Amino acid sequence: MSPDQSPAASERATAKRSSTSLAVLQRLGRSMMMPIAVLPAAALLLRLGQPDLLGAEGVASWPGMSWMETVAGVVGQAGNALFEAMPLLFAVGVAIGFAKRADGSTALAALVGYLVFDRVTKLLFFERGGEIGERVTLVVDSGSIVNWGVKNPSDVLGGIVIGIVTALLWQRYHRIKLPTWLGFFGGRRFVPILMAAVATLIAVFFGLVWPTVGGWINDLGAWIIGAGSVGAGIYGVINRLLLPLGLHHIVNSIVWFVFGEYTDPETGTVYLGEINRYLAGDPTAGGFLSGFFPVLMFGLPGAALAIWRCAHPSQRANIGSLMVAAALTAFVTGITEPIEYAFIFAAPVLFAVHIVLTGVAMAVLNAIDAHLGFGFSAGAIDLLINATKSNTTGLVWILAMGVAYFFLYYFVFMFLIRKMNLPTPGREPAEDDGTAAGASGSGGTDGGDPARGGDRTG
Repeated sequence: MSPDQSPAASERATAKRSSTSLAVLQRLGRSMMMPIAVLPAAALLLRLGQPDLLGAEGVASWPGMSWMETVAGVVGQAGNALFEAMPLLFAVGVAIGFAKRADGSTALAALVGYLVFDRVTKLLFFERGGEIGERVTLVVDSGSIVNWGVKNPSDVLGGIVIGIVTALLWQRYHRIKLPTWLGFFGGRRFVPILMAAVATLIAVFFGLVWPTVGGWINDLGAWIIGAGSVGAGIYGVINRLLLPLGLHHIVNSIVWFVFGEYTDPETGTVYLGEINRYLAGDPTAGGFLSGFFPVLMFGLPGAALAIWRCAHPSQRANIGSLMVAAALTAFVTGITEPIEYAFIFAAPVLFAVHIVLTGVAMAVLNAIDAHLGFGFSAGAIDLLINATKSNTTGLVWILAMGVAYFFLYYFVFMFLIRKMNLPTPGREPAEDDGTAAGASGSGGTDGGDPARGGDRTG
């Protein structure tokens, strides 16, 4: 601290830096929702195309329906294409979401950047990547060559980096003025050109350090997954704890698309991340996802019912319409923000209970080897689609815990709201009925907007 700077000024400067850093992280979390929003379509198509649904096993008992096997192949590959292109989708989506006032040129710059990044890193991985190099090569009669079609080993992390850099460069240079003789390449046209050069430098850096850094990330993921129920419980707690800040999507992206590795024994394809591995049939995947189902499908609807029943009689009808709609949304789709934002800030003690119960559900179901994954969120749609999947286990325990969690959330929330007189929606003084009802309505609508992230288990 300089001699002319007071302690109070120093504290204000520190607080401002912290606020700015938090705002940047929140922007990053929101920007990730754009590529993640593609997951429902990808997961549904991929699942419908698997053998036990539209494939050979699913139509075996239907005479004259063998042609459905071809349909299954088409549908499955449509979904698989999106999952294989997920790093590119993250690059484009994060660039659009992170940049202020983005347009089509932002997406083009991200596309250019990731294509350059992907090709250069694969070349370097092939030449000096060790085990990573083995994953990007093909063995032919003349020797080994780079398999340009394989998913980049850096997966979505590479896409996120390219997306962030693209957004920052676009904001800085999309209005740049060049000399008259280069005027055609000025403005928005300049950003994709610049991004090609910058992406080359990023790719060289990744190519040199990723074999080491990627190994550290894999070791961290292996440690967390190896921790079993403890690791799952910690992830559940962190997931809910970061929800009010909008940062849970950052943690989710790492767990869902980076941690863990599975090699398909038939095709040799390598899948990273809990969601990718589960959908690919990894029998060890889904243990870090199954615990969300009892909480999102059953627990939070129970909490919504408690909030409704605890509302003042004069407001019960209005609050009931909001809470019932929010509960149905949570049960069917797994989007729970309309419920959670009804008590996160108004009654933090309920949020603390919610965090603990989420961690317990994650830990318990992981401990009893219950595996159930999702493509979008832990709602009834994903549960029904994946219930018959070969690597789904412990479904009965998941549903049983869900029923128990419905009543647990209902009675615990009702007891705490009444005992501690917590100001949940509908418990405002009678003279504020109109204002309170309007506030509750607007809060529920904002919280459930998928563009803001919904919750998607977060």
